[in-house]
Amino acid sequence: MSEIQKIPSADVGKWLENQVGQTLTPVHSKAEKLRDEMKKELDGFLQSSKMLYDNSGKEIEKRNMRTYRRARALNKLARLFMERTKLIEPPEKVTYDAMHEYLQKTQDAILATEIDIKNWFPRISPFFIIDRRRFLLSFERAKEELKEVNGFMTKEYVKTKTLEETFLCADELQTLEQQQKSLAAQKAKVESEEAALDKIVSETEQKVADMKCKGELSQLSQTSAEIEALNAEVKRSLQHLQKPFVKLQSLSLHGGGSGLTHEELEKLNEYLANPFESLAKEDIGYPLLKQILMKLEKALDEDKLKLKPEKVRKAEQTIDNILNKLSIADLHQKCRNARVRKSQLQASDEVAETEKELSKLRGHLEEQERKKRVLEAERITVEQNLRKISEDIQQQKDEIEKNVLSFTNQRVTIQ
Repeated sequence: MSEIQKIPSADVGKWLENQVGQTLTPVHSKAEKLRDEMKKELDGFLQSSKMLYDNSGKEIEKRNMRTYRRARALNKLARLFMERTKLIEPPEKVTYDAMHEYLQKTQDAILATEIDIKNWFPRISPFFIIDRRRFLLSFERAKEELKEVNGFMTKEYVKTKTLEETFLCADELQTLEQQQKSLAAQKAKVESEEAALDKIVSETEQKVADMKCKGELSQLSQTSAEIEALNAEVKRSLQHLQKPFVKLQSLSLHGGGSGLTHEELEKLNEYLANPFESLAKEDIGYPLLKQILMKLEKALDEDKLKLKPEKVRKAEQTIDNILNKLSIADLHQKCRNARVRKSQLQASDEVAETEKELSKLRGHLEEQERKKRVLEAERITVEQNLRKISEDIQQQKDEIEKNVLSFTNQRVTIQ
């Protein structure tokens, strides 16, 4: 097995030129020559079509009834020939695909013109004989030139098609690698900006954490946590009164004789909505709660709430604990103290100033997080494009290696 030659991707074009450039150059030269000759013949054909158009137009103007209809038919036909020919544009740069497209368009135009001539020229006879002979002469020259181009494409140019495609692959490889470098630089820039933002975000988060942990704001945070715990404790202490309270509320709202005053009903609603806040606002000895409980006890005795015996038993036990054993007296005082302490801290100038600074920091943090999301989206897009280009680069390399093996019998690896 022959040794595999390693070729840097940047040198592929030069290497190909040294190895097989002499094979492709004469083919391209001949293709360019034939392209120019084909254009020359098509230009001649266009001029002869214009000659038919002009001469038939002059005959139309004469209004000779013997030739008028045939002149009009020839005029339309000549205009069609010119329009069809003008659509055929020769390629500026000669490649097999470009020449093949040029050949195909010319063949289509010639074939369509030949059909038109066969169908219409007999109808125009015996008029415009000399003009039609001149036109047919230029048309035949164009057909002969087309035949030569077609023979060259099918017998000679097609043999070097793969070779030409390999040069195009080499050019495309260079372009892709330049794009890859550009994207890699863009990715590095985005990652650098992301790292800088990460640092800013981390520092800002640390500032927020430090501010929360110092002075009266820290005390406010601790008091808020204490209130959360007290709220849970109040709920546990009153849990067996929850459903009886709801029943008593419904009884009062529907005029069932709960005995609650308007003030007591409002307080009952507070206990159902926010037990901690309601208990914390009670005066010493929580008089409103006691009044509600006594009326609840009476309603239970009279079976106005229609509760199950077990729920009644637990409710009565809780009422007894609160009214007679002062089971929540200590909890009530803790709630009052915590509420007062929180109100004092919230009214503090120091807390207000700290909250103001924290608000600014949070706003700054949100802006940095937004920028991070934008950068992250940009980085993901760049990475996707990089993966796609890497795949395209590998495809071009594989194609070059395969083609080189086919026309030089050499094994190469593009690095």
